Amino acid sequence: MNSAIRAQRRALIRERVRADGFVRASALAEEFGVSVMTIHRDLDALQAQGWLARVRGGATSVPSTTFHGDIAQRKAAMAPAKRALARAAASLVRPGDTVMLDESTTCLYLAERFAERAPLTVITYFQPVMTMLAGVPGITLIALGGEYFPAYDAFLGLYTAEGVAKVRADTLFMSTTAIARNRCYHHSQATVQVKRAMMTSASRRVLMVDHTKFTRQGLYALAPLTDFDLVLVDEGLPVAEQRRIRDSGATLTVVPLRA
Repeated sequence: MNSAIRAQRRALIRERVRADGFVRASALAEEFGVSVMTIHRDLDALQAQGWLARVRGGATSVPSTTFHGDIAQRKAAMAPAKRALARAAASLVRPGDTVMLDESTTCLYLAERFAERAPLTVITYFQPVMTMLAGVPGITLIALGGEYFPAYDAFLGLYTAEGVAKVRADTLFMSTTAIARNRCYHHSQATVQVKRAMMTSASRRVLMVDHTKFTRQGLYALAPLTDFDLVLVDEGLPVAEQRRIRDSGATLTVVPLRA
């Protein structure tokens, strides 16, 4: 099959799911004149890229316990909690530090505070952070390349992970899609590969997660909470869950929504 035709069909499917919220595989097969099996392969590929979530009978773009949505949806979700986490994380940064940021929108809120912490060296593969910090006085920006994933607006995969291995940071700030049984999970295998590389390349590892991450599900295991030097979570996390995390041996700080 012509790869250009396949790419065009997948782009159209992606936009259809975004516009309608849900589409049936059978309807897409009829519309594009291909088999349902071909549509399933298309949906699998688009899910792997982070554009949609496979559900029974088709696909959806609606954020849920198993799908975090696109960049705009992610940034709007739990914004007050993410700002509070970013404020707490910024207090850990000292002028002269080298920090790593992942592709989470919580890190995007954190990056907004870096100008006041300069001089800093910032290492990231997240395009919005690159755009935000490029040319900012006092910020030395190291942008990691690799395969570009539009759904995450980030560079991910093998080449990105290899780039991470060539640098070293004082602190890594990152988030994750889901947490279950004191372990972090993510939907994207390419993302997991890069996050693990960043954890290896940082002297201190800080996880920033709003409490809704503890109600979500993820596909690929990333790391146990005990692999982080500090876990920051907003005050919406139930006390019983806080106790379970601390009992596991993880260091947890509960951040109030207002300073």
